[in-house]
Amino acid sequence: MPKIFITNKSDHPQTFEVHGWNNNQNITVKPHSTTTLTAPGAPATSSGAIIALHGGHEGEQAEMTFNGFQGNDFLDMSNIVGAGGNMTIQQQGLPGTRKGDPLFMQNLRKAWAKASPQTKNDLKGSIFLDKNGHVERMGPIKEHPKLEAFVRGFADGKTYIGVGAWKGSPGVKSDNDQSSAGHGTKDAVITYSDGDATPGDNHKAPHALAPHAAAQALLAQPHDEIVSPLTLQEPSTAAVSSTHHEDSEQLTASAAAAPKPDNRVGIDLHNKSNKPCTYYFYDNYWNGNGTAGANFDHPLKNQHLAPHTSHFVPLPASFKGRVQRGQLIPAT
Repeated sequence: MPKIFITNKSDHPQTFEVHGWNNNQNITVKPHSTTTLTAPGAPATSSGAIIALHGGHEGEQAEMTFNGFQGNDFLDMSNIVGAGGNMTIQQQGLPGTRKGDPLFMQNLRKAWAKASPQTKNDLKGSIFLDKNGHVERMGPIKEHPKLEAFVRGFADGKTYIGVGAWKGSPGVKSDNDQSSAGHGTKDAVITYSDGDATPGDNHKAPHALAPHAAAQALLAQPHDEIVSPLTLQEPSTAAVSSTHHEDSEQLTASAAAAPKPDNRVGIDLHNKSNKPCTYYFYDNYWNGNGTAGANFDHPLKNQHLAPHTSHFVPLPASFKGRVQRGQLIPAT
């Protein structure tokens, strides 16, 4: 059964609403302590939320679905109902799955300090100050359209800000992207802090994959087809290599720091094997447009490579998806 580790890095007890687990009973985590909850395990799908409370008001919330679509976890952080502290969530041991702005409140206070008198007047009733005039808490974004625009100025792409794709609305892409899948089902790590809510794992939170970061390395048996996830950010170029050995095959994907000379975006595809291969590119199942589908049925493009040859494959800068040798599904 997957576990949910909730760590409070602050100097005070922190209370959280729990939805979906713990009999829907609130928990209070002591300062500099961790509380563990258990979610039902596979093959069951389990969903819920952990919401920080501030003076009885709901704030930042971590939302989780374990063993969701294709057996993956879906984790996201949201500030739709408010904020009063900083919180992040990730799969244990996988900082690349981290969601949330670890310094949300600090960034909110900076934005408020720089805001014009008109903006502050527009946000009355949604930003709450302490006796010294400092921002103490933020109200629900969903009830204040002007607050949504204000928060997007410093937190867009780091946390759910709007309602996302919902009831026929396509939502905002940067919000929908927060619902990207994790890697299988693992324990979840939630970190709360009044300061930096980065987990104590010495990893920086990559809100988007850095162009120089390695994407993934996968191993399979000789005739298995390999799927490798890719995210491109302009300007960047990913390098993908496929190598065939006598008893195994390996496909690695990584993003190189330098763009192509003409600023094109895409990947350098290398076939280091002794036989010709065709590689297929697929968009992600979730691409922030409010739709989902079996995109393995609709390859974006394919590239055939002779043995020991390379080719640059141009891709949209917004591409988030997979490259696979062959079309056999499942790719295990």
